[in-house]
Amino acid sequence: MMQKLSSSRLPWPTDWTALFGAVRPLVLEIGFGYGQFLQHLARTKPDANVIGLEIANQCLDSAERAIVRKHLTNVRVVQSMAETALHHLFVPGSLSEVHINFPDPWFKKRHGHRRLIQRDTLDVLVSRLQPNAMLYLATDIIEYAEMSAELLRETSGLDNTLPADWANEMPGRVVTKYEGRALQDGRACYYFAYRRNQQAAPDVPVGREIEMTHVVFNTPLTPDEILERFEAIEGTERKFGDIVVRMLHGYRGRKVLLFEVYIHESTLDQHISLVIAPHDTPNEYTLKVGTMGYPRSTPGLQKAVASMAEWLMSLNQESKVVAHKLGDYAPPSLSEETEN
Repeated sequence: MMQKLSSSRLPWPTDWTALFGAVRPLVLEIGFGYGQFLQHLARTKPDANVIGLEIANQCLDSAERAIVRKHLTNVRVVQSMAETALHHLFVPGSLSEVHINFPDPWFKKRHGHRRLIQRDTLDVLVSRLQPNAMLYLATDIIEYAEMSAELLRETSGLDNTLPADWANEMPGRVVTKYEGRALQDGRACYYFAYRRNQQAAPDVPVGREIEMTHVVFNTPLTPDEILERFEAIEGTERKFGDIVVRMLHGYRGRKVLLFEVYIHESTLDQHISLVIAPHDTPNEYTLKVGTMGYPRSTPGLQKAVASMAEWLMSLNQESKVVAHKLGDYAPPSLSEETEN
């Protein structure tokens, strides 16, 4: 069995040489679907380390079984959103080739931010590509092709290798299952091929973890009283720039309180837990991050802990923070004197 890989558990950034056990160029496919193209890359590029990104468990399981069955030792699949992997797993200038095959167009206006091809994603892609590395894109949606063509033309770090914005055929290309269905249905396909040039890349540093956070506080409220008060904010959310913190549900354990929390950041979504655990000292507790959901210590996580601490302090005028480890993410209401 292959070890399951996920951006929520891999080191940020990932040492791909150590993972593959060989120093080889990195080739990436974003959204490999049924995995035929990914397997083709592994077979035709034996001197490369091939990485596939996908979020669907069924696709991941199917690809892993095929990789083991076909003894493909130079390819691994990772469960991850593309934005998370590009920002956190790969260092600048590390990718020699990137393939994006038939990404979801996300037609509805309210879903536009989910489209893969947009300015922020192209900036991080340019940052992660080596000089002369190739970026390939394929779509069967003319509106997506036109949008992509405009964005790619505006990307100074990439040069078009085709005589036009796109080609409708790509000789020698292996046909994916989705692509074959599109062609069989008579839909045109649009293929892009861009090369990374020598112009300076946008400065997109690797998103690394920061120090894990906690808050020690004192309150006359009992755990049951805290949980009862939580019902008033259950399902509410707070926004801090591009960070969204949503309080989901609260639970009472034998000794602790557990709160489900959803955190959205521009490069990462997390579904984690915050725990309130009592001390031996009467009325003293620690608010800390639980183990649910493989939490990563990001600014969003810090904001979630700080937001929960602020709410706890608002419940009773006698409540106070004894100590915290929030750094720059501590709200003004939590005195810096309490930081340790």
